[in-house]
Amino acid sequence: MMQIRASQLGKKYQREWIFKNFSLTLTEGNSYALLGPNGSGKTTLMLILSGLLSPSKGKIEYLNKKKTIEEEAFYQYLSIVAPYQEVIEEFTLQELLDFHFSLKRPQENMGTTDVMKAMYLEQARHKYVRQFSSGMKQRLKLGLAFYAQDNILFLDEPCSNLDAKGIKWYQQEVRKILSQRIVIVCSNQPYEYEFTQEKIDIEQYK
Repeated sequence: MMQIRASQLGKKYQREWIFKNFSLTLTEGNSYALLGPNGSGKTTLMLILSGLLSPSKGKIEYLNKKKTIEEEAFYQYLSIVAPYQEVIEEFTLQELLDFHFSLKRPQENMGTTDVMKAMYLEQARHKYVRQFSSGMKQRLKLGLAFYAQDNILFLDEPCSNLDAKGIKWYQQEVRKILSQRIVIVCSNQPYEYEFTQEKIDIEQYK
C-alpha cells in the first residue's frame, strides 16, 4: 500500500508564509480535495506533496508497502495533470501514446487503440497534437494519467477547457480508479472534486 506522510509542512516566499503546520497521511484507495480561494497556495502544496517543490519546513515521506521510497525515485509512482503541464505537440497522437507507454505501464488489457477509444480520440490517431483543440488536449492529458498504472494521481484544475460532455467523461473515468490510487484534486469547482472522501481547506493552515 502506498502512502505519503506529510509532517508539519510549511512554505514561505520571502517573509510571508503561504501555509504552515500541514500534517496528513495520504493513503492508497483514498481521495483528497485541496480547497481554498485563488492564490491561497493550493497548487504550491500539491507541488510539494508531489516532490516537485521543496517545503520551507517540515518533512515528507513516501512509502510503498511500508518501505521508504527515495525522493528522487518518487516520480516513478505518480502522474500529474495541470494547466501548466505541456504535451509534446510535435508528435501525432499515435507517436505520443507509443512514447508515453514506453515509459509508463498501461492499465492491464489496454493497448494504444484502447486508450484512444477511451479518450474518444480514435479519429485523431494520425493527427499532430499541435492541431488538437484545447479540450482534446485536456482529455489527452487526463487519459495519459488515468490509463497508466501509477499509484498516485495529482489533478490541478482537471476540467480546464472541457465542455459539459468532457466533464461528464472526467467524472466517470476518475471514479473508476479511486480504489486503486491516492487521488489528490486541487480545485475550486465542486464538480471536479465532489467524489473525494476528504476535503482539506488550506486556509486552516495559514
